[in-house]
Amino acid sequence: MAIPITIPRLGWNMEQGVFVGWLKADGETVRAGETLFTLESEKATEDVEGFDDGILHIPANGPQKGDVLAVGTAIGFVLRPGEPLPTTNALSPATILPESPSDATVASPRETPARDRPASSPRARRAAANLGIDWRDAKPSGRTGRIRERDVLALSAAPTDSIRRVIADHMVTSHRSTAPVTLTTTTDATALVGLRAHWKARVEQDGPVPSYTELFVGLAARALQKHPVLNSRWENDRIVSPQGIHIGIAVDTEAGLVVPVVRDVPRLSLSELSSRTRDLIERAKQRKLSTSEMQGGTFTVTSLGAFGIDAFTPIIHYPQCAILGIGRIHRCPVVRDDRIVIGDRVTLSLTFDHRITDGVPAARFLQTLSQLLEHPRDAL
Repeated sequence: MAIPITIPRLGWNMEQGVFVGWLKADGETVRAGETLFTLESEKATEDVEGFDDGILHIPANGPQKGDVLAVGTAIGFVLRPGEPLPTTNALSPATILPESPSDATVASPRETPARDRPASSPRARRAAANLGIDWRDAKPSGRTGRIRERDVLALSAAPTDSIRRVIADHMVTSHRSTAPVTLTTTTDATALVGLRAHWKARVEQDGPVPSYTELFVGLAARALQKHPVLNSRWENDRIVSPQGIHIGIAVDTEAGLVVPVVRDVPRLSLSELSSRTRDLIERAKQRKLSTSEMQGGTFTVTSLGAFGIDAFTPIIHYPQCAILGIGRIHRCPVVRDDRIVIGDRVTLSLTFDHRITDGVPAARFLQTLSQLLEHPRDAL
């Protein structure tokens, strides 16, 4: 019997995905573990593997690039050698596929007779062609039910709206599921600024100079080694202590906030940390991250320093215990050895889940991180 190929759930809250394209051709022999097609979820684009050996059959009305498909939708089949083709060509939820494909046939939404298609303006069709989307999916706003250019533009913005809904769900879940408390402290960053300036001044610097975000990720990992409770998470009504330190980095993209994860940070050299971080951030902005690259984080770092923000209240990336907010590094008068000198200061904002730990352990974490900032060369 033909084995259906279905749209998988790439994330716990995913309900639909955008079909990007097939990676195998109709009639090609495929094996379990080979990638069959590419699917875009709300935050990631991922190649999807097959689970069976056989011959790929793509129905005549199979999905086209840009089609939005519900999780569980059957988009193709894997056949045994010599097995006849399924008699149904339609896309349908795998959960309601009949035992025999000949028992039912579902009409393709792309095969709507011309007389039943909605009317559209030339500008709407031109905009749809430029955007690579089907204008027939747009919701008409014209008086006579005609699809206009603005309807097509609104349709093209739907993926961004979907991402906003996902972000909103995450934020609400975090707010409802944690007991968040935020601590702030302003600490000396003069040594960190000086160290980075020294690296920038070196003529034969190996690789790019690490950014402040990358430096804070490395220092936070060292502090987490000394205060592992901040690296824990809340799962199934109990505290779980992960084996490694995997730090998520909040990245602002055109589509919304995403949090790629740098794994096993303490095991990385500074150059390795810098390289991996930059790669993740760049691909996050291009929406080329896989779902797995945004899962498994144990702690998160977020920065608004580039926008002149000193202190803020970051929201916990649930089910993690804590998130570190980094403010701007600014030069100001400071007292050092009873003398007023010019130095660099930074404000750190730590939000933690009071169910997992208390204020004193969280304060000790910030204290340790502040001490590492004062001697970054030794820590990094």
